[in-house]
Amino acid sequence: MFPQLSRRRLLALSAAAFGLGASGPVAAADMDPAAGKIQRFYDVLLAGMKQAKDLGVQGRYEKLAPAVKDTFDMPNMTRVACGPEWSKIPADKQQALVEAFQRMTTANYASQFNDYSGQQFVVDPQARPRNEDVIVHSELTRSGADPVVFNYLMRRVGSEDWKIEDVYLDGTISQLAVRRSEFTAIIGSEGADGLLSKLRGQGDEMLKST
Repeated sequence: MFPQLSRRRLLALSAAAFGLGASGPVAAADMDPAAGKIQRFYDVLLAGMKQAKDLGVQGRYEKLAPAVKDTFDMPNMTRVACGPEWSKIPADKQQALVEAFQRMTTANYASQFNDYSGQQFVVDPQARPRNEDVIVHSELTRSGADPVVFNYLMRRVGSEDWKIEDVYLDGTISQLAVRRSEFTAIIGSEGADGLLSKLRGQGDEMLKST
């Protein structure tokens, strides 16, 4: 399910870089606000993993849905992923695409993070500035395997809140760029209706898993 990391990347992402010491991981309340937002999302995700078998995929989905909506800037992510054609899509269909993308994203987390065997999410408590945005570094640690790196590009929404604009798998692979390539190709060949149908279908399939 997860890519293997190189020894070089593993060393670069040592526990010290993430504020770990004798007292353990830093609590969300003691973090930079953007990093705290990621930690709170992980707290919900990890709780669902620990209850995975009792909840089932639908229960995990319902547990995660409010956290995904609160943590990800889904309207802007959908707009960016759809590319220039977005402005030509009617407003009601734009909203339907946002909702379908959000549902599919939540279903993906619910289906992929479906068990618990001691995994931990570790978040760097200090966000790193990138122009007007910030990057939050994190990793998923697993017993007997290299950590998996998830970094987040976050943008301020409103006066205080921070939300995810992009996820970098293995620290560098932009998931929004991957989605943009997929979405624009579908819109180009099948239109917005085709994309909407595929997003809904993907969400349905993910929610059939265990």
